Amino acid sequence: MSKFLRLLKKHLFTILVLSITMGILLFSLFREKSLPELAHIFSSLSPYWMLMAAATLVGTWLMEALCNWLLCRHLYPGWTYGKSFMIGITGIFYACITPAAMGAQPMQIYYMSKMGMEGAKSAAIISAKTITHQTTMVVFSLILICTELPFFVKNVSNLAVFTVFGLATNILFIAGVVLVSVRVKFIYRWLHAVIRWLGKIHLLKEPEKKYESAIQQLDSFHDGFETMGHSWKLYLAVCLITVVQLVFGSLDTYFIYRAFHLSGAPASQIVSAEVFATMVIAFVPLPGNAGGAELSFDAFCRIFFGSLTTPAMLVWRLLTYYGSIVFGLLYVSIGARKYLHTRPDSSAASLPPDGDAP
Repeated sequence: MSKFLRLLKKHLFTILVLSITMGILLFSLFREKSLPELAHIFSSLSPYWMLMAAATLVGTWLMEALCNWLLCRHLYPGWTYGKSFMIGITGIFYACITPAAMGAQPMQIYYMSKMGMEGAKSAAIISAKTITHQTTMVVFSLILICTELPFFVKNVSNLAVFTVFGLATNILFIAGVVLVSVRVKFIYRWLHAVIRWLGKIHLLKEPEKKYESAIQQLDSFHDGFETMGHSWKLYLAVCLITVVQLVFGSLDTYFIYRAFHLSGAPASQIVSAEVFATMVIAFVPLPGNAGGAELSFDAFCRIFFGSLTTPAMLVWRLLTYYGSIVFGLLYVSIGARKYLHTRPDSSAASLPPDGDAP
């Protein structure tokens, strides 16, 4: 009981945010539809199309693991796909339950170190994965939205606002990670100035000691990133898999659309809308992009679902978000027992920085 209470207290903010957003969604649902109407709508959902939607979710998890495996194998040839799947699900789970998905990468690095990987290398791998994923998502979403631009300009209000917000947040994030990775001296100067200023206004004790500690962490991270090298074949493979992953992850909306016995909208339009919406809300600063996810779904998918938008949104969130939390919680608990405190292949050696073999 005490363990449950500690867990509840630790994630109280997340629980409150998710409860409030789910409450708002349910309130909107019952305001729009009567209970008999909702019972009829949900009972008539097509099992086949719902199964297809669930299959796409599993497919995105498998491809997430494949990207992680290729990057890990670059530095640790003996690294297994099973460990990579565990790392991928860990990232997805903690991205769901922490504000702005801030807990995802640190927890992945933590678990990778528990599996025997050096901290600098695990940080470099996760950073490389993050950069390739975000960059691919931004470029691919813009390509998709441009192919259907007349349709979305006509049907999505405030498209320019969504576009500017999505591009600005993603580009700033990518630039920040790249800057830390390649412009270490600039970061040193900036970090030293900030820490000294915090020390002068008495918000930070022992600023020089804190600075030295931060520099050690940055050095470790930078060395690991250099070890990853510049293998264009590896990064190209990861980017291509990410494109397939993004398509799979957006097909769930199309399959939910079909599960409601709707037709007429081409899959390409729904996929374009969902990929772009995902890019826009990537950095909404609440657990599970709460609020932003619902707003973007309403903005981009109401044109397809019409009066069934709110019921469809509930099904979509239950499957893709709450489903990921439940599976992630179970799998991380099981995977921790199996994979933690194991050692990677002792023959693993860092490849030369310019090595092309993935």
